[in-house]
Amino acid sequence: MKDAERLALAARVRDACVAAALAGHEEAAIAGLCSEGALEAAISAIQMLDLENLIDSAPPGDL
Repeated sequence: MKDAERLALAARVRDACVAAALAGHEEAAIAGLCSEGALEAAISAIQMLDLENLIDSAPPGDL
């Protein structure tokens, strides 16, 4: 894997983690969880990311 491809994959993973964390935090806040609970939900959302799906959905040439 070339450096540019590795950077592109890392950026996709980072973006997916940020999106998952924001969604998890928002859902927890709407459900009425405290700040700590919302943070735990955000971390859990990152842990549950389907990395295989993320790699499979990468545009050709990114891997």
